[in-house]
Amino acid sequence: MGRRSQSSSSSSTAWRHLSPWYYLKRPARLALLVVGFVAATFASWDRLSLVRDYEAEISRLDEEVNRLYDQLRMAGIYLDDNPNIENIIKKHHLEVDPVNSVRREKVKEAMLHAWNSYVKYAWGQDELQPQSKNGVNTFGGLGATLVDSLDTLYIMGLKEEFKKARDWVAESLEFDKDYEASVFETTIRVVGGLLSAYDLSADKIFLEKARDITDRLLPAWDTSSGIPYNRINLAEGKASNPGWNGGNSILADSGTEQLEFIALSQRTGDQKYQQKVENVIRQFQKIFPSDGLLPININPHSGAVKSYSKITFGAMGDSFYECLLKVWIQGNKTESVKHYRQMWETSMEGLLGLTRKTSSNFYYVCEKNGDSLSEKMDELACFVPGMLALGASGYSPEKAEKIMNLAEELAWTCYNFYQSTPTKLAGENYYFHGGQDMVVGTSWNILRPETIESLMYLWRLTGNKTYQDWGWDIFQAFEKNSRIESGYVGLKDVNTGTKDDMMQSFFLAETLKYLYLLFSPPSFISFDEWVFNTEAHPLKIVTRHGNEGSSGDAEGKDIADYVIQPLGRKHGKPE
Repeated sequence: MGRRSQSSSSSSTAWRHLSPWYYLKRPARLALLVVGFVAATFASWDRLSLVRDYEAEISRLDEEVNRLYDQLRMAGIYLDDNPNIENIIKKHHLEVDPVNSVRREKVKEAMLHAWNSYVKYAWGQDELQPQSKNGVNTFGGLGATLVDSLDTLYIMGLKEEFKKARDWVAESLEFDKDYEASVFETTIRVVGGLLSAYDLSADKIFLEKARDITDRLLPAWDTSSGIPYNRINLAEGKASNPGWNGGNSILADSGTEQLEFIALSQRTGDQKYQQKVENVIRQFQKIFPSDGLLPININPHSGAVKSYSKITFGAMGDSFYECLLKVWIQGNKTESVKHYRQMWETSMEGLLGLTRKTSSNFYYVCEKNGDSLSEKMDELACFVPGMLALGASGYSPEKAEKIMNLAEELAWTCYNFYQSTPTKLAGENYYFHGGQDMVVGTSWNILRPETIESLMYLWRLTGNKTYQDWGWDIFQAFEKNSRIESGYVGLKDVNTGTKDDMMQSFFLAETLKYLYLLFSPPSFISFDEWVFNTEAHPLKIVTRHGNEGSSGDAEGKDIADYVIQPLGRKHGKPE
């Protein structure tokens, strides 16, 4: 051997004599090596497990904090950077209702299911066809479901979803489209949705977009009478009325834009929007009948009503009457908006004249054709109980009690529109032949919100939790019959449960929002601070003064001065 080899061998022999390892047999040494390796591995795993447990606990606590923030937000409380929780609880007398908390979370989960289905299959398009798993542009490609959902996402505290939708509005929402849009639907869904998102978030991109689309709608009011045409080409500004209606304008379509246009004038300081829609009301005052019930067809040139056309609180008439009351509320019930209240009260006298009762004590609101009554009531007319309840407080105590009693009776009828069918979902309209109990007429259900809307108003204004229970029954029926893997669908027939293939944008804008508010404290999106347009978009109440279309207290101010700071109808058609 060479010198190096000998030296190495000698050293190795010396080590063996010094180490206890040398005296262990080979199998034992091997076993110790394995045990040591395993122990080291388990120690590593244990450390990894501890890290994972730590991260999971942090995540759980974060979710718990967010849940508590949401509960405070439900009560209309927005925490600053250094909140004194004890003072907050004491000041607001907070009580957590566990039943409502569970129901509210179920509704929130339903909204997420509907929204995520829209995002996955129809992003940026107007509406989702859940069974086909694709989107359709039923409103000219204005992102109707997305814009309609903005305030619902915000109200439910779905921050990431709201941010994603907000970015689409900023980057992709365009209105220069060669499309003949419904002035009414575009106003209540798109203008209303954008203004509500602005009032809630104070993000000016929503106000900019609202002004853009409204400017494109304005030529519809360029008629001899000032009563608008009901359709307009968004790119060309050419307005018209549909031929099927004999060139007439429709009452609901022409008399429901006041809330949104007045709000836009208040927030921009530009009075042209308010002036257009308030001129319509002046024209209606000229032809307003003693019973306050206007026929649904009006000549936009002469301003005259079409004699013997239908009078209804259902389709094509409904939201005009609602709007009269709500403009009065929007203006904070001041003298400058008193005429809206007066017109509404006159119309309610007319409504009383249309109200009948069955032999089983179901109250219903008839339609009128000329001098004849039709014992038919649309589910759309089920907004009436909520409207009556909302307006009752403006009457004398005796009259208010009478109006509220009628509201509650009509709500019972509307609830039974749902309970009387095998699916527990309401048909589109009902007949009361000879005063007998309700019979389904048109039997589809397209996820409409009106009954739930009224239940929300009645619960908030009476404190009677029965209305919450009724709303929960309806929600469960939607979950059972309308929920599928890719969204929510309507029913072609409430008797058989056969499904259609459309998730209406108002299901997210109205139905789910009203359900969420039904199970939330009344101080959350309070009626003292907010008024809802006919698409359930809450707009901030701003006091009005004077009669020249001035914006009163809003002049010279940003609407952000009035908003709650963030936490940091109707014409759907079946397939």
